Amino acid sequence: MYILIFILGIMIGSFLNKCIYKILRKESILFPELYCIHCSNPLKFYNLTSIFSYLFLKRKCRHCGKKISLLYPMVEFLNGLIYFTLFHYFGLSLNFIYFSSIISILIVISVIDYYHQIIPDCLLFLIIITIVLYMTFDFIIYGIPVIQLDSIIGFFAAGLFFTIIALISNGGMGGGDIKLIAILGFILGFKKIILNIILSFIIGAIISLFLLLSRKKERKDTIPFGPFINISFIISLLWGEPIIQLYISLFM
Repeated sequence: MYILIFILGIMIGSFLNKCIYKILRKESILFPELYCIHCSNPLKFYNLTSIFSYLFLKRKCRHCGKKISLLYPMVEFLNGLIYFTLFHYFGLSLNFIYFSSIISILIVISVIDYYHQIIPDCLLFLIIITIVLYMTFDFIIYGIPVIQLDSIIGFFAAGLFFTIIALISNGGMGGGDIKLIAILGFILGFKKIILNIILSFIIGAIISLFLLLSRKKERKDTIPFGPFINISFIISLLWGEPIIQLYISLFM
């Protein structure tokens, strides 16, 4: 079952690549079919998974021979790995469907934000729709109240904190980051979103330093914060409780 979930994650990761490519070009995600960015030839069904193209086509387009970006198989593999991990934690459940959907959207946001320094509102709206559907099914199946107080506190606390940072830094934090962290605060609740914020700054500092030292980025370059928020979200979601308990036991 784990292998099937991993393969499902890879297949959905291929669709995520399609979303990443087409959203900023304002093209329909469904039509037309995906095509090679170099020669514009449509990709056949057996080329749509970049991992398989890497394995069987030697990392090249079958039409023009240009190399396929490493980004595409990385997105597919990462999505497969995340689905595998979430299945281990939640099993085949509503929580698995919910969080795998959320994190898949966050992968698209992270790639777009890293390369184009923008977080599209349509993707944030898609997360909100996913939350609403999850809460509705949660209420129907388990009778759990639709909106928890902890979620409301997490939403406003995270959004307000990032808004203050944006004002103090004179635009150092973008509006997309504020909306993203507020939505994730609603998902995680107050305690875990605080951890999410702390980890995002720590991870952001480490990765930014690496990018500068490796000369992939210059000091004057903008390094988007969205990917750091999203990496920290996954950590906070899966391992937030033991991290918080460890902190309490050591320092409080």
